Amino acid sequence: MIAYDLQCTNGHTFEGWFEDRKSYRDQQKKGMITCPICNDTTVDILPSTFGIKSSPSSAPRLPSAEEAALKKLSDQAIEYVEKNFDDVGCNFAKEALKMHYGATEPRNIRGVSTKEEEKTLKEEGIHFFKIPMPVPPETDS
Repeated sequence: MIAYDLQCTNGHTFEGWFEDRKSYRDQQKKGMITCPICNDTTVDILPSTFGIKSSPSSAPRLPSAEEAALKKLSDQAIEYVEKNFDDVGCNFAKEALKMHYGATEPRNIRGVSTKEEEKTLKEEGIHFFKIPMPVPPETDS
């Protein structure tokens, strides 16, 4: 897996994990990569900061106790979602529509959707929100 720093045309930066650069390009062409802040699908890879000299960050650094508390809260939220939401993968929109129209029982679901599917869900009055989930590290088996 390769982690890329990404930026949308609105200037929001975020991280994306891909199998390789070809995988990134394929997903980008299909409009599958969206900014988690504004849902913009025009996303580009930022140059890696390790190869560019930059000025020191002017943002204040969180004290380690606050940083640890935020990490713990983040880990708890991720654990809650993983334990309490069915992972429907690429069938998120399909499953949400089935529940909306009563074809299946309502339940908590998580998964992925395309920009077009998200537009359809909004038009149908289905409320959802997107949160970035970390990719688990690869293990040697």
